[in-house]
Amino acid sequence: MIRTLLTASAFILSGAAAMAEEVEGATTSMICVEAGTMAPPFAAVTASGDTVDLAAITGEKGAVIVFSRSLDWCPYCKAQALELETVTAELAEAGWSMNLITYDSPEILTEFKSDHALSYTFLSDTNSAMIDAFGLRNKDVPAGSRFDGIPNPAIIYIKADGEVAGVQKEDRYQDRPATGSIPELVNVINQGAPSAP
Repeated sequence: MIRTLLTASAFILSGAAAMAEEVEGATTSMICVEAGTMAPPFAAVTASGDTVDLAAITGEKGAVIVFSRSLDWCPYCKAQALELETVTAELAEAGWSMNLITYDSPEILTEFKSDHALSYTFLSDTNSAMIDAFGLRNKDVPAGSRFDGIPNPAIIYIKADGEVAGVQKEDRYQDRPATGSIPELVNVINQGAPSAP
């Protein structure tokens, strides 16, 4: 079930690299990039095969980047990808772009996007370079397996200047931050809520 990970205030005010919060009886640790830091150098391939940097996928005010396992074999990822479409227009109105990144090939992403008539940007990270750069690689997966290189589910909010404004992350693959919370958190960021030191 896709559920809310953090409240808007805890989301914005989290400045610690490792933070755990009890939500509905499950502990979630934030162990990747942290709010208030600059996003790592970014390069991924769109579903149409173009290599893009962060500036190319960012709206006027920022970019939401959803790290997902696979749109080829993961049913939780597929359900989340479909739900993301429901908030994409609202994000665009707020000046933010919606982006989803997996380790799938551009061809797999193109097929999924086309089959479901989705409008937001799909990004391929076949060598998991961005998954690693953002500190999201699932360390429980055996090296060399079919699933090697998948990320833990996460949503990263990056302002137009490249600053990471917030992070929502799950350790369990079955759990995803609630899609409905994304526009709410973007609005908090747009209002200029301060980050903790």
